[in-house]
Amino acid sequence: MSAGKASDELAVAKEQGYFSIGRAAEISGVTPKMIRHYESLGLMPKARRTLGDYRVYTPSDIHVLRFIRRARNLGFSMDEIGDLLGLWRNQRRASKEVKRLALKHIAELDAKIQELQSMRATLSELAVHCRGDARPDCPILDDLGRISDSE
Repeated sequence: MSAGKASDELAVAKEQGYFSIGRAAEISGVTPKMIRHYESLGLMPKARRTLGDYRVYTPSDIHVLRFIRRARNLGFSMDEIGDLLGLWRNQRRASKEVKRLALKHIAELDAKIQELQSMRATLSELAVHCRGDARPDCPILDDLGRISDSE
């Protein structure tokens, strides 16, 4: 197909309410690369294609992309997002399942926060004992180089 015909075909698709991958990315806040990735994972259906093989997306597809972006921003894994999408699409879902997933994720976040706070406390303590001058003595490097019993 010639470039002129392909661009005409894409223009017609746009008139019919479809969006190119670039425009879908712009509207949804998801990069074209990630859109293709989400398609490959099955989080969203494969894009419809024009005869010129351009991907085109519907407003419904954009809504799914925004859902995925929001879930990613909240730290859900791809598998969890797949589960959430399944529940979102299922009008007969039980909200208790959605809440169970959210509470599980909150517990995981709490564990990560606790781990990060512990790392911060350790580094803060080491930094307090580091003179930070021209001498080579450094308790931070000493600690990092120490062989622990757990290794």
